[in-house]
Amino acid sequence: MKTKKRTKNGRIGTFDAQAFLDSAGLARTIVEYKPKDTIFSQGDLCKDVMYIQKGEVRLSVVSQTGKEAVVAILKPGDFVGEGGLAGQPLRIATATAASSATLLVIGLKEMIRVLHAEHTLSDRFIAYMLERNIRIEEDLIDQLFNSSEKRLARTLLLLARYGKEEKPQWDVPKVSQETLAEMIGTTRSRVNFFMNKFKRLGFIKYNGGLHVNDSLLSVVLHD
Repeated sequence: MKTKKRTKNGRIGTFDAQAFLDSAGLARTIVEYKPKDTIFSQGDLCKDVMYIQKGEVRLSVVSQTGKEAVVAILKPGDFVGEGGLAGQPLRIATATAASSATLLVIGLKEMIRVLHAEHTLSDRFIAYMLERNIRIEEDLIDQLFNSSEKRLARTLLLLARYGKEEKPQWDVPKVSQETLAEMIGTTRSRVNFFMNKFKRLGFIKYNGGLHVNDSLLSVVLHD
């Protein structure tokens, strides 16, 4: 989406939010990461915001006792490290490239400036944060009330982008059973058991990768 605005010389200019997020420029750079590269670590200073152009990013936290939990797998079009915009001084999670990834790194001051100046970008960013907040609330409810089988089914559907306005991709990015276990709060053996069950029932299949069928939704909806 583009917006028109009058520049200092009186001419009408346009701002293209997607073009801004797709290119390098003032206080923003494009950075390439290899699989398993650390993008930032828990405890690092919050000095920029990142936008995922390509690839997937794994977001994880480590407790004081050393236990690690995966809290999200982020996709192209997602933002990461936005806590600094709310005054968060340090990163509360670690971001790792789950695949080859390309990120736009935007300086914190520049991101704040553009959000204030360009409504198309601020509207898009607010919509993203609201959607992410809803997802976090749903994750909490999922952990409190649903079985590990339902949590796994829901996680696989989310990874396949089920429910998005655009066409779901259905092919889930490469993710280990250990990571899935961390995401839903169970053991790898339980994940393995349910994945075999889903495969046997035709809900998922392996064909050079993991493919999720929309019939998996029946597990989530089943009481």
